[in-house]
Amino acid sequence: MKLNTKDFETRMEKALQVLGSNFDTIRAGQANPAVLNRVSFEYYGSQTPLNSMADIRLADARTLVIKPYDASTLKAMERAILASDVGITPTNDGQVIRLVFPQLTEERRKELCKQVQKMGEEAKVAVRNIRRDANDLCKKMEKDGEMTEDERKASEKSVQDMTDKYIKKIDTAIADKQKDVMAI
Repeated sequence: MKLNTKDFETRMEKALQVLGSNFDTIRAGQANPAVLNRVSFEYYGSQTPLNSMADIRLADARTLVIKPYDASTLKAMERAILASDVGITPTNDGQVIRLVFPQLTEERRKELCKQVQKMGEEAKVAVRNIRRDANDLCKKMEKDGEMTEDERKASEKSVQDMTDKYIKKIDTAIADKQKDVMAI
């Protein structure tokens, strides 16, 4: 009986999706509402995601406008953005918060590329951990007599092929994001 790799492939796909959502939080010179996805603030005693309590729109290519549904939350939202790792100082005019994305310097672009590389490495480690889990399961199944040695080797090879495919996808995603960051 050969190992069913569907669950492991699903987990590897999830690692790739997480990498994509992490990349969305990296700003590449133009305004992107996704940079606020991880920002939350205290609202009636609980942490609330900013994007669930405000209308976030692009005013132009480099400006985000955040209009809270509840005007009393404006100050709390502004503090949360300042405390977050967005790296942009919000301007508050009493009704909306504006985030103006500055043009990135060469130094900042290189720094962001390193951050992209680090996120990519974390995704590769996640994929390799999934491979290890699959291989451990193969060895356990062989030991328990559910699988022959040849089936184990075939299963491990298919898991390795799947791992290589996802590592290649991650490398492509890293290269695309770095190209995006370095584009002026």
